[in-house]
Amino acid sequence: MASRLILLSGVLPVVLSALLAIGRPVVLTGLDDIAYDTLLGLVKATPPDPRILIVDIDERSLSTVGQWPWRRDVIGGLIARLRDLGAAVIALDIVFAEPDRYQGVVAANEPSNASGRQGTPDELLAESVRGGNVVLGNAMTFEPGTYHAERCVLNPLNLVMLRSQDMADDRAAGPPFFQAIGAVCNLKPLAEAAGLSGFMNAAPDSDGILRRAPLLIELDGRVYPSLAVAAVAAATSVRNAALRVATVNAASLMLDQRIVPLDGKSNLLIRYRGRKRTFPYVSAADIMAGQVPVRGLEDKIVFVGATALGTREVVATPLDTLFVGVEVQATIADNLLQQDFVHRPVSGSSLEALAVLGLGLVVTLLVAWQGLASGALVAVAGLAALWVGGVWLLSTSGVFLSPLYSTVGVLLAFGSMTVAKFTVERWRAETAIQKVENAVQLAESAGQQKSIAQRLMIETLLSLTETRDAETGKHSRRTSQYAKLLATELARNPTYSQYLTENRIELLSSLAPLHDIGKVGVPDAVLNKSTPFTPDELAEMRRHPLYGLEVILRAEKEAGIKDDAILAMAKQIVYTHHEKWDGGGYPEGLKGPDIPVAGRVMALVDVYDACTTRRFYRRSMSHDEAVEFIAKGKGTHFDPAVVDAFLTIAPVMLIVSEGSDLRR
Repeated sequence: MASRLILLSGVLPVVLSALLAIGRPVVLTGLDDIAYDTLLGLVKATPPDPRILIVDIDERSLSTVGQWPWRRDVIGGLIARLRDLGAAVIALDIVFAEPDRYQGVVAANEPSNASGRQGTPDELLAESVRGGNVVLGNAMTFEPGTYHAERCVLNPLNLVMLRSQDMADDRAAGPPFFQAIGAVCNLKPLAEAAGLSGFMNAAPDSDGILRRAPLLIELDGRVYPSLAVAAVAAATSVRNAALRVATVNAASLMLDQRIVPLDGKSNLLIRYRGRKRTFPYVSAADIMAGQVPVRGLEDKIVFVGATALGTREVVATPLDTLFVGVEVQATIADNLLQQDFVHRPVSGSSLEALAVLGLGLVVTLLVAWQGLASGALVAVAGLAALWVGGVWLLSTSGVFLSPLYSTVGVLLAFGSMTVAKFTVERWRAETAIQKVENAVQLAESAGQQKSIAQRLMIETLLSLTETRDAETGKHSRRTSQYAKLLATELARNPTYSQYLTENRIELLSSLAPLHDIGKVGVPDAVLNKSTPFTPDELAEMRRHPLYGLEVILRAEKEAGIKDDAILAMAKQIVYTHHEKWDGGGYPEGLKGPDIPVAGRVMALVDVYDACTTRRFYRRSMSHDEAVEFIAKGKGTHFDPAVVDAFLTIAPVMLIVSEGSDLRR
């Protein structure tokens, strides 16, 4: 029953964690995100694509040109200069939703007028944009009362929808992208002049970290691309675009030969290349001052955005807390160009559940059968392998498999099994003490049957030892016969004859089986171990004399017994049978005559029986080998007088040992 309880306490958390891995409850999303951030931080970042560059409207640009927002003809001049420097595509992380504040006509000879024609700032910007390869930014809205698409000129993506058979039959499945109800867009003349646009929406997760961004959003039945998608599509001359929907949680965007893994709402997990300013930045002031070499931006996708204090949009990423919005779009474009995406496989939840079950059940069985130490070792090694494997998968193939649920399952299982094991051990100890107390009470309540009660108490205590370790119980019974033979011979020595009376010899013989009663307190994993003990396990095993003494002392206290001769000798046998004549024993390190006579006799017969009995971890000695071994311990391990008495009766002990059916 106890073993089943321990096993069940490990199996249930493992199964629960596996179910959570499949169901992925919202309450654990935050922990899952932390696991993703940790793995991403451990992956060696790939250098950014050299085709991406950011033109920075920074503090130096504002001090040179003037406060933001700049007049539109100035922006037009910046675009013209970028085109002259060879930029393949110019993507503006800026929205021109309202007319320029300056409504006058800009003279053709003004330095800011790159077109050489006079006109309003908006007209001059439109003229510059019309030169081609400019992608304007816009923003989709999801709340009532915002701009409606009817007022906007947007540029939808000519997208083909492909659904798997399962999704085609699932009428309840919603659209694989977010559905906007309006847009903040550019002035109509500007949008018509550009012919290319993309939204800049990217909302952080509930913890404020931006891990994913939508690449597609639906508005009024048409699908629109993000600014990064529009810029890359223009730079690479994408002709065909399709969205393949695999499940409600997985889709993929195909841009010609590029396949981009997305989630069920067309979000891309962004693979950041590092902290802020990982991409090359060029100040807009340097562009406008002509300090960049001619054709210095050859074939580059240039993202233009404001990063000056008070003008920039700042977000937190898994790798940085101050990441500017324009660099987010640049990072997405980089991911599309390098095609080393981060994604979760369609079967990701199932694989994580299998990992939970595999490692969790192995740890559970090891803890149940081998003990906490073995289970802890495998748990640590297994979890380390899962985390290292997660980093390797993310680094080499961009696959994200979360080790979170395996970690939770294994830790919960190990913790609950630890509690269960200690609970069971405590119950066993309390049961043992209760049996001792019952035996003592029985002995006290029947004075006329004192000898019978004493034997019952001894047999009860001995049976407790056999319950934990059958070989220990058999060993205890054999020592009763050996102790009587040895004590009888030792009584012939004048030094011991007065103490070793006939009654004491009988009492010593009857109490000898109790010497290992303290092993009921030693954990199973140590008591039944077949390999050498670790230092901690050896120290635990050497505590069994103290455990045995505590059992008897508690029984005395509960029964109200004081100065009982029987229990006094029992305590001597239990507590001192591992003391050595030269003081090298335990638990007290007693030396010479300080060791009680009962403990000296018990020490020798204990060693003799242990040497001549085969154990599952070693072979037995022959009788002669055992005698030789004990003789060598004369004066160091054993009382010399006790060794002399043993050598006298050694042939008799051989006959007794060979005739015992308990020995094999």
